[in-house]
Amino acid sequence: ASRGFHDFAGSTQVHSVGGWAALVGVLLLGPRVGKYRKDGTVNPIPGHNMTSAALGGLILWLGWFGFNPGSTMAADFQAIAHISVTTALAASAGTVVSCLYAWLRIGKPDLSMIINGCLAGLVAITAPCDGVSGNGSIIIGAVAGVLVVESVLFFDKIRVDDPVGALSVHLVNGIWGTLAYGLFNTQENLEAGWSKGLFYGGGITQLVNQIIGVVAAGVFVVVT
Repeated sequence: ASRGFHDFAGSTQVHSVGGWAALVGVLLLGPRVGKYRKDGTVNPIPGHNMTSAALGGLILWLGWFGFNPGSTMAADFQAIAHISVTTALAASAGTVVSCLYAWLRIGKPDLSMIINGCLAGLVAITAPCDGVSGNGSIIIGAVAGVLVVESVLFFDKIRVDDPVGALSVHLVNGIWGTLAYGLFNTQENLEAGWSKGLFYGGGITQLVNQIIGVVAAGVFVVVT
């Protein structure tokens, strides 16, 4: 906080914290029986009800309109409206891009990837939602949509069994969203120590502070 680390609604303090803890838990537990074959290939164990999964994703998306704008902790209508828009745009971009990228990457659109793409966009915008523009939030969500697909494939490749993609959504995109503030922040608050992002003429100061915050939180959670 004294350095000016910024995490408005919790990409790090909620999502990355959960993601780091989940990573440790997954490594301790090991994969589910039958998940990985002896020849190294993956045996998919699909969820039993994708309708419920999709409904759950939509309920989460709705809940995020309380989560992010509610983190203003004040009836600041302009801030609430701005955060609602950036949240919606990032989620939408994550949904569309994850669909298209999964289609390109694995040969077909995959509903679980699309749901996780939506959530990845939401997780990524949670830290910078107050300080980025609409265009910035679309880019953040779009990058999240690519990251979540690649991350799911990567964790399977290294035989880390993550049944619902929690590491890909919350850890990977919690980190991305926190770093994105150091790239796309359009506002400056010298009293709080926040600088504009790298792409808005603020240099690397804020990005470095964001990196330090991500690493500090990760080390603390993994150790404890």
